[in-house]
Amino acid sequence: MKTTLDIPDDLFRRVKATAALEGRSLKEFVTRSLESRLAPPAADRGKDREPPWMRGFGALADLTAETQRIDQLIAREFATLEAEDLS
Repeated sequence: MKTTLDIPDDLFRRVKATAALEGRSLKEFVTRSLESRLAPPAADRGKDREPPWMRGFGALADLTAETQRIDQLIAREFATLEAEDLS
């Protein structure tokens, strides 16, 4: 749909410059900005409730058994150390 908007000159220049810096057309920049503004808050988006940095740690969940196995190997090796090896 086409529409006409009155945008203050200084705001228009900033929007156009930002779109150019991001390598986007003005239409794409404005469309994505409006979609972002109208999107539900992060708390309402289900899996996005966790902080972004936590998603990376979730990817390591399948390594729990491997971590336990390595911990057991280390414990066994330290159990066989002689007293003189520990000093």
